[in-house]
Amino acid sequence: MKNKAYGLLEELGLEKWIKNLQIMGDEVMLDIVSHSPAMHERKKLENALKTTFSQRMPEAKLKLKISIDAQEKPIEIKGKPIDGVKNIIAVASGKGGVGKSTITANLAVSLQKMGFKVGLLDADIYGPSMPTMFDVEDEKPYSITVDGVNKMGPVENYGIKILSIGFFISGNDQAVVWRGPMASKALKQMIWDAHWGELDFLLIDLPPGTGDIHLSIVQQVPVTGAIIVSTPQTVALADVRKGVAMFNMDSINVPVLGLIENMSYFTPEELPENKYYIFGKDGAKNMAEKFKLPLLGEVPLIQSIREASDVGRPAALQDNTAIADIYEKITQNMVESLVERNENLPPTEAVRITTMAGCSSPRKF
Repeated sequence: MKNKAYGLLEELGLEKWIKNLQIMGDEVMLDIVSHSPAMHERKKLENALKTTFSQRMPEAKLKLKISIDAQEKPIEIKGKPIDGVKNIIAVASGKGGVGKSTITANLAVSLQKMGFKVGLLDADIYGPSMPTMFDVEDEKPYSITVDGVNKMGPVENYGIKILSIGFFISGNDQAVVWRGPMASKALKQMIWDAHWGELDFLLIDLPPGTGDIHLSIVQQVPVTGAIIVSTPQTVALADVRKGVAMFNMDSINVPVLGLIENMSYFTPEELPENKYYIFGKDGAKNMAEKFKLPLLGEVPLIQSIREASDVGRPAALQDNTAIADIYEKITQNMVESLVERNENLPPTEAVRITTMAGCSSPRKF
């Protein structure tokens, strides 16, 4: 009788749901698990079992117990899309001082040189640096009316649309002394009160750490992917783990597109074949392997990168130089990682390539 009862359950496709099946005389004691907490689903399961046993095993008295084992899907923190913006990339670092803003600025320029329409949101509320890096410290966003609504027009230079809290602070010496909610409100205004137009990429330069601003971003907009910037030394990589863990949280669930190692090594101009690993070697590479993430590239210590940032002309603009080539390759790797992410994971809208210039291999977009 037990084999017959088990056979009926197999026919119904419920063999994996069986918690306990016992036969005592003419009684069939069946303890089965329902994977839906809905009452009507449980009732349908109960009726199906009773009907099947009464028709196929009329000699058996079915003693049925249905328990619930529904796994709750974590509530994800997701914002609404920004009109016209196809891909939102968060650039983060667990630790300050690793050159995250410099990387973000040069990624933006490299993307623009490849033919993409690019915007940059400086979300580092307490240390905005993009106005300096793009030589627009004295510029201000302008007012534009869109569908009868007043919006902010981002400042633009080198083909990049930029918004930063730095544009709203009078004087470079003024400190932003705000509590978390006030900073989050300012960030919200820069996102939703702005007219970004059509963008292939909006890069968001996040502050260091894993705090209010990071949560505000994922609550406000659907971030397509994140990039983590680090230097090779152990103290910086320890914070990379926290950054990756934050984006991988069930409630956030933002794919990490890869790691970028900044200040990887130093090569003196007079000794171009020599590499000096001042902050350690292969730190981000080993971390990427541990987390099974792409290492998007390594940026060496080059004096012209610092000089270019200080004068407001990102180093990626230096055509036909080694540093421009490095940033271009990193950007290519990021785009490839993003395309793979968009092919395999929902949403946001998949990246649309407006030109293949600079892309290493044609793929389905």
